[in-house]
Amino acid sequence: MVSQERVSIKSVVEKIKGIEGELTQTLRNLREKLTKLETERASLMAEIEELKKAAESRASRLESEIAALREEVKSLKQLLGSSE
Repeated sequence: MVSQERVSIKSVVEKIKGIEGELTQTLRNLREKLTKLETERASLMAEIEELKKAAESRASRLESEIAALREEVKSLKQLLGSSE
């Protein structure tokens, strides 16, 4: 009976060690995945900032172009109004 208990305890210990190894591997995989995701997040945040700056610059250029076109329309209206 003592022999059976030792075998049973030994098999339980082996199963626990197996589970521990699997958990350790799972933990390692999760840490790697988190690191990759944090790196990707930082990269995407930087890309978003660049795109925001590009969009703001483009909007500013368009605002300037629209202002110039309005001035041109105003000048043409004045020219047409004074020549009629």
